[in-house]
Amino acid sequence: MTMAQSLLPEFDNEMANTRKMLERIPEDKLGYKPDPKSMAMGVLASHIAEMVGWLKETIEQPSIDIEPGFKPFLATSRKELLEKLDQGVAGSRAALAGASDQAMLQEWTLKVGGNPMFSMPRMAVVRSMIMNHVIHHRAQLSVYYRLNGVPVPGMYGPSADEAQAASAH
Repeated sequence: MTMAQSLLPEFDNEMANTRKMLERIPEDKLGYKPDPKSMAMGVLASHIAEMVGWLKETIEQPSIDIEPGFKPFLATSRKELLEKLDQGVAGSRAALAGASDQAMLQEWTLKVGGNPMFSMPRMAVVRSMIMNHVIHHRAQLSVYYRLNGVPVPGMYGPSADEAQAASAH
């Protein structure tokens, strides 16, 4: 089993959890911000959905260069959000499943406007910049949900909302 293949169960679990979270996005609250410095809920959810597709690019390219004027994906509906997520999951899973150990150990670089921001082995990029980054923003989104009365889905067991619903029956 390759290093990349050993990540597939974790990838599948985290992407299923991410989909559960994004399925609950309240379309009437996409502009909600808990603080003026925070991303709007729709921007945060769109970032999560778009980020998943970065894994495919990370595996297939030696670097990504974010050019000035880059326009991030911005969903205007739950349907658009889930379509972007599903597209990213499919492409990223296929790329990960086929990645060799040699490819996963190669140096990978993130550039902004041609300037290197960091370089590290591709395996570390997949875990930190992609997987952990998605999980981090997904947790932020759960706080937005809680502040807006949206039931938070369980990620690693039942959430408080799911536990309360179960005990009520």
